[in-house]
Amino acid sequence: MATENGDQRPVFRALVLPHLDGLLARAGLDEQDRLRARAVAEVLPFRTNSYVVDELIDWEAAPEDPIYRLVFPQPDMLPRADVDRIGPLLGSGAPSAQLRAAVHEVRMRLNPHPGGQLVFNTPLVDGLPVEGMQHKYPETVLFFPRQGQTCHAYCTYCFRWPQFVGEPDLRMASSDAAALHAYVTAHPEVTSVLITGGDPLIMSSSVLARYVEPLLEIPHLESVRIGTKALSYWPHRFLTDPDAEDLLRLFERVVRSGRNLALMGHYSHPRELATSAAERALRRVADTGAVVRCQAPLIRGVNDRAADWAALWRRLVALGAVPYYMFVERDTGPQDYFAVPLARAHELFRDAYAQVSGLARTVRGPIMSATPGKVQVDGVAEVGGQRAFVLHYVQARDPELVGRPFFAAYDPDARWLTDLKPLPGESALPGLD
Repeated sequence: MATENGDQRPVFRALVLPHLDGLLARAGLDEQDRLRARAVAEVLPFRTNSYVVDELIDWEAAPEDPIYRLVFPQPDMLPRADVDRIGPLLGSGAPSAQLRAAVHEVRMRLNPHPGGQLVFNTPLVDGLPVEGMQHKYPETVLFFPRQGQTCHAYCTYCFRWPQFVGEPDLRMASSDAAALHAYVTAHPEVTSVLITGGDPLIMSSSVLARYVEPLLEIPHLESVRIGTKALSYWPHRFLTDPDAEDLLRLFERVVRSGRNLALMGHYSHPRELATSAAERALRRVADTGAVVRCQAPLIRGVNDRAADWAALWRRLVALGAVPYYMFVERDTGPQDYFAVPLARAHELFRDAYAQVSGLARTVRGPIMSATPGKVQVDGVAEVGGQRAFVLHYVQARDPELVGRPFFAAYDPDARWLTDLKPLPGESALPGLD
């Protein structure tokens, strides 16, 4: 089918496990490394699409190309012992039950739900947990629509990997729009709902509207957020997909209701904005009155250069988007492979921040989204004669912690909040006591 410009309408084509070996060979991996990468893909999810493969990856630079590393499993992403256990099972054609058992065992060691998501974040109604919902901070409720728990492509670093691996006990999801409406209505402290996944924009516009439109009846609701990677992994969702116009009209209805509609766009590298389709998609969303706020974690081997972050933030601002967060890789999945130490993360953030104008300095980071809340690393200072990290909570379960600076003993190798120790004379870090 042709577009209004006479071009052929792009058709989404997913590339999944059966396609993986051929794509790994295209990247130049030998047979042994391809088997090891396939073993990783048995544990952590793999899915990409023809747009990412044909438009975003520089195959001449693969397997070191950052977008390739962003979406393709690496042979050494998981502990060698685990890869060496699963690889031979694949290579020998072991019974599927044996393979599933080995894979499950590895997954359970990867901290599937960091930050106490299932224990601390799941709300209760009449003493029973509400399925597919999280309420960590007073103002914000997260909702995981069942139809939106996949993506146009999966990021290798994704901390939501349990949503995609086919183990129901690990997944958070609900199709009960009425329960979401009832819960938010009953909680006047909730001013913002984040519809997340997966990627809610994998759903049709009509299904998304079933969740969004009832929320517009709630007087105290001020904003609706949609977490998405579609702007970079499948920009045609906003341009030429059969219901692209319906999606944009839905955005307009939210804005006309007097609410802020925020698309939480996940942009990990400036290459994701390099195509005409990506630019046009972002501008079309902005034309509806929605605000695109952009975030991503700092990932070793993908975007661990200050120049890349500065280029990304500048380009986003030029296209009307708002730089929002630089996250620290969460303590789940392949954290050992992708994480950057906090000291280095702050150096990178500071160096990138120094290269942009005030319009891009809306960005905050590096941010750890940890069990007690979102913790920002503000720098390193001399405190009581010793080096210390300076930190504060951007958001917290306990609102009393928000905005209050605190210190932790400097550790050049620390990668997460729980790696940090209090200064001498202090009993514990705030929120962890």
